[in-house]
Amino acid sequence: MSSAWARAACSQHALSGVSRAHLGELIEELASMWQAAHESALHERRGGERRRAAGAGPDHRFVFVDRVLVTLVVLRLGLPHAALAQMYGVDRSTISGAVREVRPLLAARGFPVPDRPGLRLRTLEDLFAYADAEGVDMRIDGTDVQVRRPRAHRPGRKAFVSGKRKQNTIKTTTFCDTQDRTLFSGVTRPGRMHDQTAVHSEGIAEQFRRHPKVKAEVDEGYRGLANEFPKQVSAPPKKGEAGRPARRSIRLA
Repeated sequence: MSSAWARAACSQHALSGVSRAHLGELIEELASMWQAAHESALHERRGGERRRAAGAGPDHRFVFVDRVLVTLVVLRLGLPHAALAQMYGVDRSTISGAVREVRPLLAARGFPVPDRPGLRLRTLEDLFAYADAEGVDMRIDGTDVQVRRPRAHRPGRKAFVSGKRKQNTIKTTTFCDTQDRTLFSGVTRPGRMHDQTAVHSEGIAEQFRRHPKVKAEVDEGYRGLANEFPKQVSAPPKKGEAGRPARRSIRLA
């Protein structure tokens, strides 16, 4: 398959989740950030200033536009890197490298707040401060994304094995409002780590202590959080528990 065909396919809204008009603005915004990070990495690798003029050396076969597109598709649909590599006719490691480069740039932009143009949530602290100030109730859930199994004999190799999915995954904690509009996502950990363990290591429990007015709904995996903050966090009734109406499951946007 040609890279032009793959680029046209990945730029479709159904795959990237971004309109063409917004995609152009996004690429223009991220390009300078990526170039600065790229030059910084080259400077560190060289141990000093460049010795040749800018533009010298091998050309990037996988251009920046394609790097952004494959990252958006991976984040939206969780497609295997090997599948995208087949579409573009490149090695799987090229796709993985692109995602590692672009994902932090997207995270640094933050998440837009619904109905509040110009306001973005960049950290967990921003999220809870916003929910506290605006009286926004949240829903919290963890999502699994399958990843390539780390090579043998690498430290922490088993940490990515999800007992629930029986696959190598990373988990991302996602927060949305009661209308299922995503407010924040990106707090990641290895798939083996339980949701309840993550709420303390990620600082979620600490944020509930700092903001006692913030309320949230969670699924069964976060029942420990509901037990710790019964006035703020609500979980669905346990199986077989009578007298309590069942809550609808959390659906992330």
